[in-house]
Amino acid sequence: MPARTFARYWRGMATPTVLYRRATFVTHLPVDYLYTPAHCWLARAEPAAAGRWRVGYTKFALRMLGEVVDVQWDCAPGQAVQPGDLLGTIEGFKALSDIYCAGRGRFAGGNPALAESLAAVNEQPYDAGWLYEFTGEPPAGALDVQGYRDLLDTTIDHILARQQSAESPE
Repeated sequence: MPARTFARYWRGMATPTVLYRRATFVTHLPVDYLYTPAHCWLARAEPAAAGRWRVGYTKFALRMLGEVVDVQWDCAPGQAVQPGDLLGTIEGFKALSDIYCAGRGRFAGGNPALAESLAAVNEQPYDAGWLYEFTGEPPAGALDVQGYRDLLDTTIDHILARQQSAESPE
């Protein structure tokens, strides 16, 4: 069944989204973004700077991490990066995780607004809660919104199957 598209406003621009719902997880996914299998999103940075990408965690990744309480950067702006390079760490109430680069090019820096408040990461994960920017190109395996929906279906079904087998009497 085709996904319904919604208009959502971000920085004065309409950003079309699709509603995703599976089990108890619900989110709106921006249609024009790219996604990685590691549950990051990539969007062209505004204003449309050639080759500049903004990266953040999807709502699914943040649900696994819990409320974000700290972000640290180990990579210096201007440093050459490629997919999988360690950029820093992010700490949530549920977990501590490394932040890996989602593309190839040069690290442009972390979101400066996060130095003041991390609330946007959880409250506006696809907007003001972006984590970092890089100049270059997205990874070859980046997914469109339908590919990411398929990945979420598989991931959530796997989690549900594990929960059911753990709850089943032996």
